[in-house]
Amino acid sequence: MKILISNSSSEPIYEQITNQIKAVILMGELEEGDMLPSIRNLAKDLQISVITTKRAYEELEKEGFIETVQGKGSFVASQNKELMREKKLKIIEEKLSEIVADSKILGLNFAEIEEMLKILFEEED
Repeated sequence: MKILISNSSSEPIYEQITNQIKAVILMGELEEGDMLPSIRNLAKDLQISVITTKRAYEELEKEGFIETVQGKGSFVASQNKELMREKKLKIIEEKLSEIVADSKILGLNFAEIEEMLKILFEEED
């Protein structure tokens, strides 16, 4: 599992970690029962505070993505795939709503947004 931290991001480091681990789980790269790096090892690898990685793991556990077993470590929790997909769709809908609002402020029409989305979508392939 590769996690990249951006110091120039406005997103807090713990959220960057949380979002990247969620993405890896949702894409199926990490599956139910897979062990995550220990909090200490992840902090060491990323050269960040143990407190930051602990907070990321706590968020993941609170949201049901991982389970922590005292003395054994943190593992990917069993997931309802359809529920996970719905959570991700909700996030996408919220982001798209922001884009629609910003586009209206700038006076962009649907065709212009559609063209931007098409270009960005094709770049990701």
